[in-house]
Amino acid sequence: MAHIFRSSRPDHWTVPRAHSDPALRHMSHGKILPMEKPGFLARIFRRA
Repeated sequence: MAHIFRSSRPDHWTVPRAHSDPALRHMSHGKILPMEKPGFLARIFRRA
């Protein structure tokens, strides 16, 4: 017979995270950065 483990706290992956205000997220983590750095031409033409 299989043993079933029960806990008083729900698993962290089943409980959704609370919504955080974008301003609070910006204060705690900083601005959103792109995943990849822009290329040479993109950097030139963006600043021109």
